[in-house]
Amino acid sequence: MADDDAEDEGPVVELGDGEPVDGAPLAQVASRLTWPQQASSIRQKEGDAVIRTPSGAQTLSDVLDRIDDTYFDTRQTFVSKVHAVVGDEPVETSN
Repeated sequence: MADDDAEDEGPVVELGDGEPVDGAPLAQVASRLTWPQQASSIRQKEGDAVIRTPSGAQTLSDVLDRIDDTYFDTRQTFVSKVHAVVGDEPVETSN
């Protein structure tokens, strides 16, 4: 049974007042798709999406250009292939 009082509590993690980060998290973009997906379909649906990467914001189309795979059977496969190309280090904040 759900705890109705839990909704009245504040967020579990407080957000800071740090510098903004350009682009959307990869997980957010990947969650808007259903799986499996072909790379061409991802490019058509979300290719213009700007994602956060350790080297700065990049369009998903630009990242897909550097991935040899044309088919992603699961969301996890897609995310791991993107991270293999762009890295999974911390993302720098905007200046």
